[in-house]
Amino acid sequence: MTDSPTDWIALDSGDLTASIDPLGAQLSLLRDRAGRDLLWDGDPAVWAGRAPLLFPIVGELAQGRYRLDSASYALPRHGFARRRLFRILTAEPARAVLRLEADAGTLDRYPFPFELDVSFALAGATLSITTDVRNTGTSDLPASFGYHPAFRWPLPYGHARAAHAIEFERDEAAPVRRLDSAGLLTPQRHATPTRGRRLALEDALFDADVVIFEALQSRSLRYGAAAGPSLLVRFPDAPLLGLWSKPGAGFLCIEPWHGIADPQGFTGDFRAKPGVFSVAPGASRRIEMSVSLQSV
Repeated sequence: MTDSPTDWIALDSGDLTASIDPLGAQLSLLRDRAGRDLLWDGDPAVWAGRAPLLFPIVGELAQGRYRLDSASYALPRHGFARRRLFRILTAEPARAVLRLEADAGTLDRYPFPFELDVSFALAGATLSITTDVRNTGTSDLPASFGYHPAFRWPLPYGHARAAHAIEFERDEAAPVRRLDSAGLLTPQRHATPTRGRRLALEDALFDADVVIFEALQSRSLRYGAAAGPSLLVRFPDAPLLGLWSKPGAGFLCIEPWHGIADPQGFTGDFRAKPGVFSVAPGASRRIEMSVSLQSV
């Protein structure tokens, strides 16, 4: 695979460059003005993702299926959007808009008409991503959505992995949640690994997979080493946040979520699944995040 396939959409603001893969509308490159990579490269020997979009579910379903009234449907972990080809609506020097629409393939697994529009915009040293979940049907649309970008760990500024940390906007004192080996949410609450606003990053954090902040107080965080350039990640409306890596891997996923994996033993209707929101006919739900490169 080439570094930037010709079908990717290239964006440039002068301070940042980005590339978007229409397959999954996935942010696939993010570089500073010197060409240094801020985003994971999707090495399939470690983890092939870069920044997948999670729709219409976040996480795993119990036994890989969900119930809707009297019917049962199968969906893979994190849904199907990340493996579907999006249509390009806009491709400008610093902005792109892509759309996924319901079709026979999606309706067979998720029986709801929808449009999923994703906008990427560069302005200076900030990348903004805006997603609109639109209900084009005649009944309420139940859904979840999540962002899943994988940033370089360490960032390319000469500091060791152990020097990197997360600094939240606010204290995150509430317990965190974990998943079992099947990817389902366990009932236990665990003591937060943060100390006030700061979370020191180490491989041991991810020995039990993702760290889930379910009572999230912050709507932004800073990621990086104290002495170097860092990333300011904003998620103004996300009720949940996942942090994930593989021990020893060169990435850290910072994942604002509007949904979560099934709890262990969950057998309820999809509409009652934790984290599922509802969009009325003709309405849409907007979900935003942004990433800003800060020099200090």
